[in-house]
Amino acid sequence: MKKMFLAGGCGLLVVIGAVVVGAGLFLWSTYNRIVTAEQAVTGAWAQVENNLQRRGDLIPNLVETVKGYAAHEKEVFEQVADARSRLAGATTPAEAAAANAGMTSALGRLLAIAENYPELKANQNFIALQDELAGSENRLATARRDYNELVRGYNTIIVRFPANLAAGLFGKQAKTYFEAESDKKAVPKVSF
Repeated sequence: MKKMFLAGGCGLLVVIGAVVVGAGLFLWSTYNRIVTAEQAVTGAWAQVENNLQRRGDLIPNLVETVKGYAAHEKEVFEQVADARSRLAGATTPAEAAAANAGMTSALGRLLAIAENYPELKANQNFIALQDELAGSENRLATARRDYNELVRGYNTIIVRFPANLAAGLFGKQAKTYFEAESDKKAVPKVSF
């Protein structure tokens, strides 16, 4: 009887040990999957920041080129400079999205001024800067899309069962999307 009790006790210990090892392996692999997804989001955000910086670096050249033709448009130049500094100071995706909205708006006003100066529109430096800015905007749109796709993947991982248990245990929180500016969601009005 004593032998049977010891054998049953050893079997129970083996089962408990297997459960503990299984839980440990689950936590280990889930944690690594979450961290891998989190690092992908971080890398994608770095690309968004890189493209925001590239655009920000082009803007002073664009402003200086336009200034030569439209010196009396001081308010617009100040708005562009202010938007650029807010964008440079943004530390989170939400702050960057808000600052990006201001930058997009200020650039729109700057380019509208340029439309009023035919000589400026024909200036090679201005044309080259416009092309560079358009390229930057395309790169930025791609980087934002890639970032948001990775955020979606990461957020999906940390809310799905049973990975959500490990995410909660390790304090992993959902990431913020880089959302479009609210005025960009409306259908533009075209009038002639």
